[in-house]
Amino acid sequence: MCNPRKRRFIAQIGAAGLLLTPLAASLAGCASEHWPEGMKPIAWGRDACVRCNMRIADHRFAAQLRGGPKDTTFKFDDVGCLVFWLEEQRVRFPWMNDATTRMWVAAWESPSAEKAVWLDPRQARYIAKRSPMRYDLAASTATNADTPSLSYAEMRAKTLARGK
Repeated sequence: MCNPRKRRFIAQIGAAGLLLTPLAASLAGCASEHWPEGMKPIAWGRDACVRCNMRIADHRFAAQLRGGPKDTTFKFDDVGCLVFWLEEQRVRFPWMNDATTRMWVAAWESPSAEKAVWLDPRQARYIAKRSPMRYDLAASTATNADTPSLSYAEMRAKTLARGK
């Protein structure tokens, strides 16, 4: 049985709105095709970093963590924010070190937000690039010996030493 609120909404949008609903649903399905399994889509320019509240706009620096008993998602605008947030929340969220907790960081080389390449931050290499929160490190797919890069442990230590 349809509740009165739903009936009013359907009456307000009219027949044209109902015809567009399947189109909107099919387009929404297409939008998530490029996200890795388990990752929640980022609404570029609308979603905010859980640590600094800055809007996540630059796809080359975004990061995400997902896990815990409620499968909670946390989004970040800079890998430095992810590093500091992990440090700050370690006691509050002991599940972060659990094997089921997943993390992603965008590769600097990603051609666009729609074609972002997502890496496990613990496996990525990090290169010097000016970043939104000025931690100035970006995950990279480059494994070229000529390009100086840091491991996750090195990047984490450098970021924490730099300070908030």
